[in-house]
Amino acid sequence: MSKTVVLAYSGGLDTSVIVPWLKEHHGLNVVCFAADVGQKGGLAGLEQKALATGAVAYHGEDLRAAFVEEFIWPSLRAGAVYGHEYLLGTAMARPLIARAQVQAARKFGAQYVAHGCTGKGNDQVRFELTYQALAPDLGVVAPWREWDLTSREDALAYADERGIDLEGVDRVKLYSRDENLWHLSHEGGPLENPAFEPDEEMFQWTVAPEDAPDLPVTLEIGFSEGLPVSVDGQWMNPLELVLLLNEVGARHGIGRADLVEDRLVGMKSRGVYETPGGTLLHMALADLESITLDRRSAALRKEMGARYADLVYDGRWWTPEREALDAMFATLMAPVTGTVRLKLYKGSARPVARSAPRSLY
Repeated sequence: MSKTVVLAYSGGLDTSVIVPWLKEHHGLNVVCFAADVGQKGGLAGLEQKALATGAVAYHGEDLRAAFVEEFIWPSLRAGAVYGHEYLLGTAMARPLIARAQVQAARKFGAQYVAHGCTGKGNDQVRFELTYQALAPDLGVVAPWREWDLTSREDALAYADERGIDLEGVDRVKLYSRDENLWHLSHEGGPLENPAFEPDEEMFQWTVAPEDAPDLPVTLEIGFSEGLPVSVDGQWMNPLELVLLLNEVGARHGIGRADLVEDRLVGMKSRGVYETPGGTLLHMALADLESITLDRRSAALRKEMGARYADLVYDGRWWTPEREALDAMFATLMAPVTGTVRLKLYKGSARPVARSAPRSLY
């Protein structure tokens, strides 16, 4: 009797090829699991595509609200920024997706889980540490560490030989991108040359600062105990708040970052990120801390925030360390309640006013 594997599925080239590969090389029944974490198009069309590729079943979930409330908000409260600029969009999403994938594996009675991460990236670690923490009994299949497909061209040929529908898949892919409701990342292609200045057409969320509106705009962000709760006096749920700030920030060219980061697997990698709403939130919260935290509390938050960022980046979300840090930040950030007014203008944002009921000023 064939055993079952639940594959973390996106509908892109890699996971489309992995479905028949798992059947051919491991004799497994494949269930495709897809998560909506705010990427363009959500889950539209994925079920039909997965089943047509050879999956025996499909399961999709909308994880957007959980992403903000359970992952983004704690990381924001901790001030977690990796390499001074990376706001951890992909790193925060992976343990959430992997948790839901494990839950799907239990639902379908699967013996294995699989992912489409390459053998040189951080995401393989983030997925597999989640599997180990939440379901150590499940076997893990990582095709990129097993198969003999060594290039995108090999994967395209494999798909064409099996008649896999690749409609919507870019056959001449210039950049590797990851999109969710917190950020859009760009890697690979010409970015592999650190001397290359990105072309403006690479950016998909944010307008070029020079093309942003000629008049500045101000907005006021409200926080309660270190967590965002309102914009311009209007209380909003976490998902709505992030989406609104993304729209406003992107329109004004806010949130671009170009950095070379040190990957967990021991190599340097260049990434260009668009994180408009996240940039505004981190800036406003840091400013509010300036009048609500004493000197030693602020120093502790900075020190432990860097540790939290490393933890998230390395995929160690499901650990007592993260739970302990969350408890500390809940206590430390309790007085950080108030509002900060930001002025946005042509790619820049700066705090211009702040107030807090427990201000130390």
